[in-house]
Amino acid sequence: MKYINVVIENKSRHTDNFFTYSTERDDIFVGAKVMVPFGPKDRPKEGFVFEITDNPECPIDKLKSILEVRENESLTEEIIKTVVWMKQKYAIKYFDGVRCFIPGGKPAKEGKQKEPYGDIKGKYTPPEALTAEQQSAVYEIGKAVDRSGSHDGSRSQEIFLLHGVTASGKTEVYMEIIEKCLKQGKTAIMLVPEISLTGQMIERFAGRFGKDKIAVMHSRLSQRERYDEWQRIHSGSAPIVIGARMGVFAPLQNIGVIILDEEHEATYKADMTPKYDTVEVAAKRLKYYDGVLLLGSATPSVTSYQRCRDGQYRLIELKERYNKTPLPEVEIADMRKELRNGNATIFSSRLYEAIEATLKEGKQVILLQNRRGYSNFVSCRQCGKVMKCPECGISLTYHRQSQAGEAMVCHYCGRRFPVPVKCPECGSRYIKYFGIGTQQVEEEVKKFFPDANTARLDLDSVKNRKDLDRILGEFSDKKTDILIGTQMVAKGLDFDSVGVVGVIAADVTLNIPDYRSAERTFQLITQVSGRAGRGGEQGLVIIQTYDPDNYALKAAASNDYEGFFRQETALRRFMDYPPFGDIVMVNLTSENEEVAASCAERCRIYMENAFNMAVSEGDKPAADAKILSPKVALNFKGKDSFRYYVLIKCPKGERNRCVYYLDNFSSVLLKDKVDCTVGIDVNPYSFF
Repeated sequence: MKYINVVIENKSRHTDNFFTYSTERDDIFVGAKVMVPFGPKDRPKEGFVFEITDNPECPIDKLKSILEVRENESLTEEIIKTVVWMKQKYAIKYFDGVRCFIPGGKPAKEGKQKEPYGDIKGKYTPPEALTAEQQSAVYEIGKAVDRSGSHDGSRSQEIFLLHGVTASGKTEVYMEIIEKCLKQGKTAIMLVPEISLTGQMIERFAGRFGKDKIAVMHSRLSQRERYDEWQRIHSGSAPIVIGARMGVFAPLQNIGVIILDEEHEATYKADMTPKYDTVEVAAKRLKYYDGVLLLGSATPSVTSYQRCRDGQYRLIELKERYNKTPLPEVEIADMRKELRNGNATIFSSRLYEAIEATLKEGKQVILLQNRRGYSNFVSCRQCGKVMKCPECGISLTYHRQSQAGEAMVCHYCGRRFPVPVKCPECGSRYIKYFGIGTQQVEEEVKKFFPDANTARLDLDSVKNRKDLDRILGEFSDKKTDILIGTQMVAKGLDFDSVGVVGVIAADVTLNIPDYRSAERTFQLITQVSGRAGRGGEQGLVIIQTYDPDNYALKAAASNDYEGFFRQETALRRFMDYPPFGDIVMVNLTSENEEVAASCAERCRIYMENAFNMAVSEGDKPAADAKILSPKVALNFKGKDSFRYYVLIKCPKGERNRCVYYLDNFSSVLLKDKVDCTVGIDVNPYSFF
């Protein structure tokens, strides 16, 4: 007789623990999916084995026996260990972690299976001749792959940051490393930041490795597609998984490498429970298999680059484009001067002339106007002054119809400020609420360039994959002259006829209420700039802004990542922002607003006492932790419920302890039967 501790599929936090059952099966294993009797009526429930023991802590005569084992839907010991780690790391329920790894849905009937991306066959493309820089990168990363697989825990984990300029051939490096893993009997996960990019990645990989070796994982698959793909991975018939962030949970074994392309993208941080960081989960999984983590980007995140400086990651650089074409020429257009010269349109005279000349040459144009992450901000059109919070240093958001009337609000600390009649910097009355969308850009393009064929690429125009393929296909076939879009046009697109890229309003991302606004602006402009001049001729990029002296814009224009990094980290270090500290957002949600507000204040007091107690007991000092007063979540749209939040600025190294305290606080509310849900988000990408 064996005794197993099982986690039951149940949404209640009251049942978020182990339940012990007995079994006579000798082949039971950690990760097995079992059916067990549960509750007073012994209804069959699904569960997963987390522990096997010979000495249960409860009376043996009261234990119930399992009903069934479903091996074809079982998990592995490595996955179970990862789930336990996720519970501790993100203060989630056990089954919140389990759900990330299980397929959901039901199998299709025999002969009714539908292959995702079945229209993509791929044709064999022999490996391209590598440049000297690519050869060096493959050699260094390949040595780590050769060293991996010891499974004895003797080696420190190897994580690489591949910093390569746009069109430097990072994807070819990825494929070389995956090919090495397959030859050694290992598996691989290839992640992209957007679902829209999976199609072209599958096409390239299918040509190299064969479509039968590739499985797909992302949230837009149907339930049956997701189940069937999960089974292909689980059975070992598909050793390569391509997908968006959820692909990190693929049920592969013996993982040799996990690759995150465009590792800087915010989409790798989940915004729904569990709010995991894909890089962290990937590193945890690979630790078990002694595998290699490869992060690639033309614009690495400040956190990743700092980790290279700290010796946590190994930096490999690709400084030249694979076709030796020089990087595009980048110009900054000062929209303040345009306004003073009587030009009130969305096009600077320089951008207008460049578009006109490019169209006459028969080349194409990409115009970026980013709406994702867009938030209104208040600025002076005379001097470029942006109204910012004096406490937090981030731009203020204009609220026209808030509970307390018209105001500018800081979404970090919650402070409110009156909307100025005059600019506090220059006294001008040109105070405006800034914001232009892609639809307005499209209208203006059609007005100024009526003979050009235009298309728009954003979430409004792309409802499904067919829309995306059609828009990109027509642009690739040169049926479209001008492509207008959000950041969707900045990532991974490879067209050799783009002569000009225009950034309509760089200020949209530069002034979002987020401490990462300068970083995200630098990344977005650098990425979209890389769409120009990918053929044989140098391209041109024009950045329009009301703040031409901003360090992020100037660094992007000169492709000076190091210069940007130095200035950005100086500011981050001073403000204790990541990577020099952590920001923990605690969301408290209830159907009763008074309960939500009181729990938020109770949380603040609890956390202050917890940190102070740790100091008084001689634990590692945490007195520098700053716990801000609770604020109402103004943009929370939960139906019939209310949300307050508490922001905690944790010194470096205090994050795990902070999450531990918050998990305990959540347990206290549960014990006291308080109807309030506690959500924890570490270093969130949205504070709205």
